[in-house]
Amino acid sequence: MKSNDIPADQFTAWEGAVAFRLFADQTDPTLTVPEQIAGRIGDRILGGQMAPGERIGEQELADEFAVSRGPIREALRILEREGLVTILARRGAVVTELSTTELRELMEIRGGLFELVVRKLADQPHPELLPLLRAGTERLQALATETDAGGEYAETTYRLLILCARLAGNQRLQRMLTGLSLQTLRYSKLGLASVARRERSARLWQEATDALAAGDVDRMVRLTRQRIEESGDEAVRQLQSRPAPGSAP
Repeated sequence: MKSNDIPADQFTAWEGAVAFRLFADQTDPTLTVPEQIAGRIGDRILGGQMAPGERIGEQELADEFAVSRGPIREALRILEREGLVTILARRGAVVTELSTTELRELMEIRGGLFELVVRKLADQPHPELLPLLRAGTERLQALATETDAGGEYAETTYRLLILCARLAGNQRLQRMLTGLSLQTLRYSKLGLASVARRERSARLWQEATDALAAGDVDRMVRLTRQRIEESGDEAVRQLQSRPAPGSAP
């Protein structure tokens, strides 16, 4: 598969967000054992089964996956590179904490990078772009009103962004944007948890797609930035409403 090819089923190929992210940078769609393990652990983190700040036991994981601790350590280094795990000297690995400061920085960078993607695609249109966006917005609209579909909705937006970046034809830009993808996905799931927020997001996706189809690139950029900012603002509110670590319930 070439780097800018779109999988036959672009929104469900490579089930699991981490595996999809690792595949996005590879020309050979085969994951190593540590990458496969990283995918399993990372999806638990993204799904909330492993909480921010939680210790990650190497031996427990080695026993679970029936491997030595070497592949586990390599898997944790992969997740550290992706921003999901923090490895502390003499303390081992923990799930990376969420913070409003990191969130605002990530959203600012992500918005700027995706604007570059949009403008490159407008200057050099790719025949797969509009069909991809239309299929993506249709999927988002279907998920927006489902009560328990927040995680799947956020992952669909994440995959859609990566696939758009792949079509832009600038591999360095693609790597930079996808390199932030798993870190931003954790916050996106917070910002898109409610039906109302997802309906608003899906509407902005549709309006941005219509703007691109009409050749109004500046409007698409504005709508894209607005969608990212609104999602980020809601994630900030969700984080600020959480009790501080160690505080009484």
